[in-house]
Amino acid sequence: MLLGSRRTRFPTQAAQPRAEAHWLPHRLSLPWTHSQPEPFPAKPGCHRPLSSLPNPPSGAWSPHPHLFQDSDSDTEGGAAGREAEMDFLRNFFSQTLGLGTQKERLLDDLTLEGVTRYMQSERCRRVICLVGAGISTSAGIPDFRSPSTGLYANLEKYHLPYPEAIFEIGYFKKHPEPFFALAKELYPGQFKPTVCHYFIRLLKEKGLLLRCYTQNIDTLERVAGLEPEDLVEAHGTFYTSHCISPLCRREYPLSWMKEKIFSEVTPKCEKCHSVVKPDIVFFGENLPARFFSCMQSDFLKVDLLIIMGTSLQVQPFASLISKAPLSTPRLLINKEKTGQTDPFLGMMMGLGGGMDFDSKKAYRDVAWLGDCDQGCLALADLLGWKKELEDLVRKEHAHIDAQAGSGAPNPSTSTSASPSKSPPPAKEEARTKEGEKPQ
Repeated sequence: MLLGSRRTRFPTQAAQPRAEAHWLPHRLSLPWTHSQPEPFPAKPGCHRPLSSLPNPPSGAWSPHPHLFQDSDSDTEGGAAGREAEMDFLRNFFSQTLGLGTQKERLLDDLTLEGVTRYMQSERCRRVICLVGAGISTSAGIPDFRSPSTGLYANLEKYHLPYPEAIFEIGYFKKHPEPFFALAKELYPGQFKPTVCHYFIRLLKEKGLLLRCYTQNIDTLERVAGLEPEDLVEAHGTFYTSHCISPLCRREYPLSWMKEKIFSEVTPKCEKCHSVVKPDIVFFGENLPARFFSCMQSDFLKVDLLIIMGTSLQVQPFASLISKAPLSTPRLLINKEKTGQTDPFLGMMMGLGGGMDFDSKKAYRDVAWLGDCDQGCLALADLLGWKKELEDLVRKEHAHIDAQAGSGAPNPSTSTSASPSKSPPPAKEEARTKEGEKPQ
């Protein structure tokens, strides 16, 4: 047969049905990102890595919103988010390629002692703390990612389609009951602040604290004595609640929400009867505008970053470590090293970035590995603050216990803006040596 005289027909395999990609839109609109994102929701039989904290991130995925949604979005955080992304990219390439700002080594030694000497110098006047669920675990509040003890690992009784659904706004609107059942177990006021919380308060009292950025929604920073202006509650707060109806949005105080939760009644708006939700940020919601406004001003003038109890896997919070000037020292107090690869660009481009503890080029990053409370005690000891910190914890915990015994409201359940009382007497554990993980 001459080629071309008749079209040659080759046997072809039967057309295969196209695999469903029902998860793809969810992936493209992920409200947060991990260093290795995966389809969402999880396919049957697959185990999803547990997310780590109640700190649910932004639905707009700021500060990189235009990658996953309409770039013309004019949400309040949109413009700030795009500017923050450009600033982030400038910082990244400056650090990676050695462009731009000159790096100055301000620490004489990349140890806790070196950080201490820097904090005692005139160069260190403004400290920003970045904190996550790890600073509250010693108060009895579970983190979210631990495989056996984390919150997500213990949600079977709520019959969720996947663990993260309990903090997803779309699921909440249809099925609010699991969240409110969980909220009763974790409600603010049942826990005392930890040594870490009081260490941050000491920074404030010493005139060193510029701001505390927290991923936590347990309000323990407020209970420990920080004022609202000291805080950026990146993932929201239980302090206020709002009707979820966009046509209503009536606000309710903490006391009202507490009464409903402990009565095991789904909170409904007294005006329109829609569900009322605490002002914590669910997956699928924007971060508070305050996060972006404070970020833009605070990180221009910070002298030291102290990062505690966070895996730095949730955006946009994780990118805060790259916002500080290139010379600003960064201290990590955590059970393991983290933040070494930027969770955003590392995912998108396969590039390195983030913190550098171990290379020959390391010049400003210090890691103290161990329990966060013990890390704060170790730093306080070197600063000469240890007794002051222990006395503060003991006094404040006794005050909370006395209030509980008298029936007076716990500071964390009052509606005042600045409940500055809190923590329990900390049992002093054997100090974890620097660089050593607890057993």
